[in-house]
Amino acid sequence: MKTFGTVPRVVLVLSLASMLMMTHAGSLDYEVARWDRIHFKPAIDKASSKQCLACHQEILQRKPLAASPAGVKASDTLAWYQTLDTYQGEQDTFHRRHLESAFAKRVMRMQCTTCHQGNDPREEAPIPPDAANVDFTLRKMVNTDTCLMCHGKFNYQIMGLPSDWHESAEMFGNNCMTCHAAFRTNRHEVNFLNADAIEAAGKESADACYGCHGGRAWYRINFPYPRHKWPNMPADIPEWAEDRPTESDPRFVTNNSQAKPSASSRKE
Repeated sequence: MKTFGTVPRVVLVLSLASMLMMTHAGSLDYEVARWDRIHFKPAIDKASSKQCLACHQEILQRKPLAASPAGVKASDTLAWYQTLDTYQGEQDTFHRRHLESAFAKRVMRMQCTTCHQGNDPREEAPIPPDAANVDFTLRKMVNTDTCLMCHGKFNYQIMGLPSDWHESAEMFGNNCMTCHAAFRTNRHEVNFLNADAIEAAGKESADACYGCHGGRAWYRINFPYPRHKWPNMPADIPEWAEDRPTESDPRFVTNNSQAKPSASSRKE
């Protein structure tokens, strides 16, 4: 680690940034604010949405364009998510759909830090791009695996379905719970979801399930969900699960995250 005298440079930078924050409390500017310690670990791990939105409230104030650059009016078209039984109302922004919509408040417990784990300006790609700095990345704001947990491609192959859900749904009464009601795991037991509410919504409409699992056509890969151990777990690992983790990301674990047998599997 690079130092300035005997002080690690990162500590010095953050300390100076904090001093500047206090000095400029009445006239805060972007260059000062982006070095606030809340954007760095360990502070970001304990940051609340209220703290984040104190500066970033504009993400909940933005509205979709009334018309596209080509002149197509939003009122004359349906976005993909508007075709689901679970969505009500006009088109809305990504952040509002995940934080403020009626469905989000019912089935989710999303926080800003669920997706955003801070932002280190030293990892941002230089603008304009510099060929000498090839190690920089343009996507440090969000780990896309977080998106894939809910919006990965519908993995019908390992479920034994003949085709994707939009083609297979009818033969199962358009009801995911036809099969999944009897599965042995505790589903959705992560700290950013309301598991009980999701299970209830899934019984009402398959759109509650498919709206997340597989409905986003532009995600063309599956998320490798971890296979937690469960009682009487077979010793043989299926080929499709050989490279899967056996534990969830600790950041999302709850007290109920460990897989447990369902009532049906306990009878077997």
